[in-house]
This record gives sequence, structure tokens and C-alpha cells, in this order.
Amino acid sequence: MSSTKKNWPKLPLGIRLLIAAHSMSVDAFSRYDGNAVNRRLMNLFDPKASPSRKPDNGVVSSDVVVDTTRKLWFRLYSNTTTAGKMSIPIIVYFHGGGFAYMAANSMNYDDLCKRLAREIPAVVVSVNYRLSPEHRYPSQYEDGFDVLKFIDNPDFEGFSAFGNTDTSSKKAFFIAGDSAGGNLAHHVALKACQHQFSLLKLHGVIALQPFFGGEERTESERKLVGAPLISVKRTDWMWKAFLPHGYNRDHHVVNVFGPNSVDISDLPFPPTLVFIGGFDPLQDWQRKYVEGLNKSGKHVYKIEYPNAFHGFYAFPQLPDTSLLMAEIKNFVLKQLDQ
Repeated sequence: MSSTKKNWPKLPLGIRLLIAAHSMSVDAFSRYDGNAVNRRLMNLFDPKASPSRKPDNGVVSSDVVVDTTRKLWFRLYSNTTTAGKMSIPIIVYFHGGGFAYMAANSMNYDDLCKRLAREIPAVVVSVNYRLSPEHRYPSQYEDGFDVLKFIDNPDFEGFSAFGNTDTSSKKAFFIAGDSAGGNLAHHVALKACQHQFSLLKLHGVIALQPFFGGEERTESERKLVGAPLISVKRTDWMWKAFLPHGYNRDHHVVNVFGPNSVDISDLPFPPTLVFIGGFDPLQDWQRKYVEGLNKSGKHVYKIEYPNAFHGFYAFPQLPDTSLLMAEIKNFVLKQLDQ
């Protein structure tokens, strides 16, 4: 039996209107065959924020170009109240949007990353990776790892923002992301945990409702028909736009512990924090991810919010968003103490 709207948590009118507008724009401006998105019209529903060179509640930000040829850049957030402190970690963040939508300077993500920088506290590197379907897998993963290599360099002018210019000790960093960004966080971390960084040390992965899938239809996908933001129709389109032509959803980057998965049991994959929402159709895939990490012998921590829909953290007024921030802070501090 599918869920009905009267079973869903009650949301303020403003949030419901924003969700409706986003859902409408995704459906209206994405070609059905997965080969194109009308960027000009889509941007009308995705307002952008400029970097804040003046402190915004203690956080300043600037944009850093990594590669002009592929328009790869990131937004760097620094907490002015903790500047120069050795204990402040780096969070490399990947935004969500099904690999096809949103950007590092999307207003919702700008607000979210400022909050991370302020409340953890941390230096946040929010990556503006290439989008599908114009750029399919593995473009996004390549962009993510290249940003890690870019900041792992004492010649990087913004390195002083990380609060540690002493190259004799490595700087702690975490890889984080939501939805498709959570998928990115996992796969970039897989590569990062096998790489010898000069100045950085990976301490953990933070996955907010990560976007995984497979050919199978899970119970939550069948049950939560009409849930906010996410539907099987939309996620099928996103995978079709992301994967190379000829591959299905059991590709190892989609179904990470499925029939074509890569064995990670011998890899030094870091501790992982996973958030799951009770009104997210993707929740069963996220539980499979947690189970897969456990079976591979990795440390994984699962946090579930029964009334949370997919993308709830984009709305700071929701109580679960504050709870999520507190859990991220606790996880970061715990890993730094290891």
C-alpha cells in the first residue's frame, strides 16, 4: 500500500511551496530521454548567492577556481571566530541535486555550508562539480578528487584559511555530501583512502540521505509514492542522465553493495555517518549502504529521523535540521579524538 499525503508530516506553507516549485521545474525542464536539461529556465528556480567577503554571523566565503577549462571551482567558507586555531577541521562538501541540478552557490547550499562552518566549526570547501547529462560519470568523481589534490598543496593561496601552515603535521578533513553529493562523498572517499596526501588526513565521511539505487524496487520506493521531492520516475531519470549509455542501475557506482560491487573490505575506508529520513523513498537503499559498510568491517553510524523527507536539511527552521547539525558536530569531534 502506498503512503498518502495525509500520512506525511505537516510542513509550513512556505516549505511546501518551495518543494512544489522545485519539483515542477525539475520535471518541466528536463528532457524525458535523459539527454538534456534546460539550464536557462532551471536557473530561474535555483537562486544563487554571492560569496561573503564581509563576515555573515562569523563566516566569510570566497570562490576559488581549480580548472577554467571545465569550470571547476569551489566556495571556501572560513569561520572568523576560530581563524588560526589548529583544531579546526576541513569539510569537503558535495551538493545534492541528482548529479544534474543545483550548484555550490545555490542559495540553500550556501546557507547550509555557512551553518556547517559556524556550528561545527570547520573550514568548508563546497565543490562545484560538472553536471549531468552534459557530463556523465565519472566526471563528477574526477572533479571531486581533483579538488582534494588542489587543496593538498602548500602553494594554494587559501591554505592559511585551514588554520595550519605547518606542513610537518597533517590537517584533518572530512568528506561530506547530501543526496547525490552523499554518493559522491562515498566514491571520492574510496579513492582518497588509497591516496597518500602530503598535507591532509581523511578522518571520516558524512552522508546526508545519500543517493544510491539499483534495478530492484525497494519497499520504500513502492510505498512512499508522492513523497516530497523524490519519486521513482525522477530518480530513474537522474540515473539515466548520469550513467554512460548502455549501463543500468546495478552499475557499481549506483548499487554500491550490489551484484557488480567492488569489495572494500581490505581498504582503509574511514568511519561514516549516515542520515536517513522516514519519508524518503531512498531510505531502503541507504540502509543497504549501512549494512554493506558493516559487512565490510567498516565503522558506520546511522541516524534516523522518522518524520524527515528527502532534503529536509535545506530548511533551517525544521527541528530535525538542528538535530542533524548537532550529530555532525559530535561525529567530527569524536573522530578528531581518535
